[in-house]
Amino acid sequence: MIEMDWPDREALHEGLAREVAARLAGALERRGAASLAVPGGTTPAPFLERLGQARLDWGRITVMPTDERIVTPGSERDNGAMIRRSLMRGPAAAARFLPFLGPMMVARPEHALPALVQEVDAALPLDVCVLGMGSDGHIASLFPGADRLDAALAPDAPPVMLLRAPGAPEPRLTLTAPVLRGAGALFVLITGADKRAALERARAPGPVGAAPVRLVLDRARVDWAP
Repeated sequence: MIEMDWPDREALHEGLAREVAARLAGALERRGAASLAVPGGTTPAPFLERLGQARLDWGRITVMPTDERIVTPGSERDNGAMIRRSLMRGPAAAARFLPFLGPMMVARPEHALPALVQEVDAALPLDVCVLGMGSDGHIASLFPGADRLDAALAPDAPPVMLLRAPGAPEPRLTLTAPVLRGAGALFVLITGADKRAALERARAPGPVGAAPVRLVLDRARVDWAP
């Protein structure tokens, strides 16, 4: 694990946005296209706003969420809507966004999932993946205690799975272990003392299922600010 301790959140958001933009630029130069997965929630929004201003050929970049809550599209808990508002303005408005939510996903998620799996699979491998982390050690929607967590952590897991977890009020869609570990560059974005304490607990030996961030610590860069 590589650690980047930033003096404040402004520096973190600026520095991480520069690094992710550089990785995307490298992918565009190497293969003419790039793919990016980013988290929802409130913590990543300032980073995404800065990244969205990067001078990249966004028309050749596919963006997707790392996970999604199954809520009415446009809800304040809709990760895709947050990503669109924060990242996909200015230059990044030209990017192709791959949403996880739609009317069929809300109404009959098990029936809508196979089509989403195909879409995500076609965009893999990810060139860059940025993850958040909860104080329980969850990443994406890989929660300790989730009903299908072991299957989502398996090396042969499908790229997207539907999970339900005790700490999550609605069903979740999440990228799975092979997708996250297969990303060309992997970052974990955390802020505050509680997340730092959770990271330190996760660095101690223990099962991945108890703190799913352990899945990526051997190859991720962790960017933290107070």
